[in-house]
Amino acid sequence: MKTANYTELRKNLSAYLDAVIDDSETVIINREGNDAVVMISLEEYNAIKETAYLMQSPSMMMAIRKGIEDAQTGRTVIQNTDESIEAFLNRI
Repeated sequence: MKTANYTELRKNLSAYLDAVIDDSETVIINREGNDAVVMISLEEYNAIKETAYLMQSPSMMMAIRKGIEDAQTGRTVIQNTDESIEAFLNRI
């Protein structure tokens, strides 16, 4: 995570934007006398929004927890290397 004040951000905006996009860096922008701001990539923002949306659904969270439990206890099915997705889905 990087931090910058408003002046530093303006001077080096391109470098900060490149770090956010290319390195998945989070930048905290401190503003004197105001609340700080967080800069993240659109991809990261969308992932956060999708996670928040999924977590709002109790049935989705229950399905995720069951999937984690199944994976941890070895209740999994593996697709064979030469098996088509259609054949795999028919088999399970």
